[in-house]
Amino acid sequence: MASFNLIAFVVVAMVALMADSTSEAQERNGSREPLVDNRIRFGRFEKCVLIQNEQVRVVLCPENGGRVLEYSLDGKNAMFVSAADMGKEDDSTWASNPSAGRFDIGPELMMPKRDELFRGEWSVKRSSPLSVQLTSVPSESTGVQLVRDFTLDPKSSKFECKQTIVNVSAKTVQYCHWSRTLANGAGIVLVPLDGFAKFPNRYVRYANGGLLLRPEDPNVRIRDGFLEIIGPPTTPKLGMDSMAGWVAHQQASGIMFIKTFPTYPERAYIDAGGITLATWAPPTGVTVEIEPIGPAEVIAPSASASFTETWWLLPSEYPAEGKQVDLQWLRQQVTSLR
Repeated sequence: MASFNLIAFVVVAMVALMADSTSEAQERNGSREPLVDNRIRFGRFEKCVLIQNEQVRVVLCPENGGRVLEYSLDGKNAMFVSAADMGKEDDSTWASNPSAGRFDIGPELMMPKRDELFRGEWSVKRSSPLSVQLTSVPSESTGVQLVRDFTLDPKSSKFECKQTIVNVSAKTVQYCHWSRTLANGAGIVLVPLDGFAKFPNRYVRYANGGLLLRPEDPNVRIRDGFLEIIGPPTTPKLGMDSMAGWVAHQQASGIMFIKTFPTYPERAYIDAGGITLATWAPPTGVTVEIEPIGPAEVIAPSASASFTETWWLLPSEYPAEGKQVDLQWLRQQVTSLR
């Protein structure tokens, strides 16, 4: 009888511990929904996928565009999530526009409408506790299907985002990877200016349906080999010619959001201006879109092409008034990460 009571006590204690853990996770998500296969409710979405380690939490949204709703370090989300996506009233332009960690294909100015890719529901396959694959439906307008593989490192903020373009049509197509991540706040965008210059000021401005090749902007400057965007520019969209293969975003919350990605100086880039990176920042200052762009991919029927971005989050205090981001420290950090 004593051994039976001991076993019963252990079972009850384990159940209580699991319930407390589930309750804590639900509270953190603002949800009382049960966690099934790490599926959670996030804002207005009920079937999100959770990946996490001790410090970093990732929430994926298969219901609406196969995007990243949360990528956070110690509870600080590096993504801009609109009030609409959080299930609240929203009278801004974001009421009908997906927010947070979006991905797409380009070139931007040549693409047909593709709502089934950008806003549609994606299927989910979990290959491990830290790896999830999302797959779109086939897109008739583009002739492709998209597959996104997301993998979080078990001990760090390293988060790999691989997008594969699969040609499901009967003809050869040409596209490129186009990332459209909405970061949290305007912050400070930092682009290392490695590689030969293509533009006189190392960036171009998208304006009036064309490109301004010698733009000047009080919120864009060059310092110690970096292009710095220190606030919303005069017009929202800018394009850069860097071949460094990384970009950083200093956020007011005290984190540095870093993207690394491959660049190919010998290959053709087919987005307007032949750029490898773009940003888009509205005058409200609520976000900046950070957009690594891949080279042209000529894809035969049944063939595919992939592009991988690797994301990182580092603690980094926002510079006080009159101070600047330590660019030497930043470059050293990225070197050590890569």
